[in-house]
Amino acid sequence: MALEVIPMTRRRYNSFQSYIRNESSRKEQLMANKTGRFAILEQFLADGIHYMFGNPGTSEEGFLDALWDYPDLKYILTLQESVAVMAADGYARATQKPALVQIHSTPGLGNAIGALYQAKRGHSPLVVIGGDAGIKYQAMDAQMAGDLVAFAKPVTKWSTMVMEPSSLLRVLRRAIKIAATPPAGPVYVCVPVDILDAPAVEEVRPTSFPSTKVVPDEASLKTAAALLAAAEKPMVFVGDGVAFSGAQDELTRVAELLGAEVWSADAGELNMSYAHPLYQGSTGHMFGYQSLPTTSKGDVNLVCGTYMLPEVFPELGDIFKPGAKIIHIDLNAYEIAKNHPVDLGMVSDPKLTLAKLAAVLEAAMTTQQKEAARARTAEIATAKRAKHERELEADKQVWDTVPLHFSRFAEELAAQLPKNAIIFDEALTNSPPITRYIPPSQPGHYFLTRGGSLGVGIPGAIGVKIANPDKTVIGFSGDGGAMYTIQALWSAVRHNLDVKFVICNNRSYKLLQLNVLAYWRERGIPQHDYPLSFDLSKPAIRFDDMARSMGVEAVRVEKPEQIAPAIKRALSHDGPFLIDLVLEGNVHPEMIGVRCGQ
Repeated sequence: MALEVIPMTRRRYNSFQSYIRNESSRKEQLMANKTGRFAILEQFLADGIHYMFGNPGTSEEGFLDALWDYPDLKYILTLQESVAVMAADGYARATQKPALVQIHSTPGLGNAIGALYQAKRGHSPLVVIGGDAGIKYQAMDAQMAGDLVAFAKPVTKWSTMVMEPSSLLRVLRRAIKIAATPPAGPVYVCVPVDILDAPAVEEVRPTSFPSTKVVPDEASLKTAAALLAAAEKPMVFVGDGVAFSGAQDELTRVAELLGAEVWSADAGELNMSYAHPLYQGSTGHMFGYQSLPTTSKGDVNLVCGTYMLPEVFPELGDIFKPGAKIIHIDLNAYEIAKNHPVDLGMVSDPKLTLAKLAAVLEAAMTTQQKEAARARTAEIATAKRAKHERELEADKQVWDTVPLHFSRFAEELAAQLPKNAIIFDEALTNSPPITRYIPPSQPGHYFLTRGGSLGVGIPGAIGVKIANPDKTVIGFSGDGGAMYTIQALWSAVRHNLDVKFVICNNRSYKLLQLNVLAYWRERGIPQHDYPLSFDLSKPAIRFDDMARSMGVEAVRVEKPEQIAPAIKRALSHDGPFLIDLVLEGNVHPEMIGVRCGQ
């Protein structure tokens, strides 16, 4: 279609020039009488923050209106505060930098609480700013009044309200520093309207961040090396402190020197390649007795960048083998010996510490100890290969079943997925097949849900895509989790984000079904039908229809022969795309509605 060209008449030219002069004059006047609502945006830009994830409210309209004058600070509009927090969480994880979130006052903060808890448990550096009608109204107990700082305190690293205009930027810089300094975590700053409308008197300057590149003394390193070198069954437990410091190579070197099994504990990042023969997977996240056989194996245990242990129902007694030695490395002193005694704790940077430990260890180990480590490595590798082959064989037994088994989809996805693709994994009970067929090996290319809250799969993938616009990003979510934040699909379309989504639709809260099985076993209760409150089969949820209603192309996959074409279509489509993958599940729609309350 040809573009119509309108001649520039003298009158139009003069009108245009007048507009430019008026606009320039307006901006000069604003800068001369700059208020806090402009200054905070300049502060964020000074700190290299270029995205604000949010959902607008009346008490934030002043600084949101000011965004017109700061095109380098882009607003990512979401339709509910929890989506804003979770998308920012994904962005912060992908960039390893603070991410900015804007939420509304009391109701908005209430909506965000669960997502903030998730960010806190995952140590995500979020800077959350929320509005308030004004300090001058706080005595009135008016509509939307509430103790916002107290609301946010349990789910943040720091929570505060700006009470004085001359400290507005000072408080923001403190918040940004606290969020990003290990252990990282979300912070909440309430910025009342009257503070933002007051003249800005502070200079805008970048936030100062303290260095945490610290290492233990030589004596501690030698003690750790001596304990580990003498171990007959060394074990290593790691968490996201390893990824935060970029210590994956150093961790792998130490594990190889020891011939030690490596287990993730409270981890959502890639801390070691899943394909490495020494990497064994994750400890349990729900019941302590499930992790106990693993934690009680070793005679010397190295814990790095995590805490022991992150289950919901942890073991209350000792989790290590009697007489075992424990060495703990972390920048978070709170986590060292929090629940279980350690013999040597070192508050230090994992990357620098593991590098030095590897050097000391290699020099300290005898020829016999090195040979024993190589033998352990060979034995562990053989056992891992045999387990993997058994899993593949079990997958083949359900290859052609309908409803589908997720392993069939994962195998086909592995064949079509680009090598540098990024996965955001909230598949939960379907996560094992993902890592079985697409074993994560590159830092920054696999993110696992963490923190315990549902709903991060879709918004988390959106945040990761914003941080990686040139890479294929796939977000996996269960059907239950997807319904927490399904409106995030709208934001993907709004901001033209080419994200691919897969909904593992087993029509149930399958994780709860597995957990109640454990509950029954523990209490000697005979197995029976699952509670119908775990059953999502009636009415049927059509994720493909919902996606299309928000502008996302979608397809429903129910049969094996539909899998490959659906994946090909999703990956080749220019724009967001959703696959509604119908999977096997223990559901009983015929029972729903038969009994009162069910």
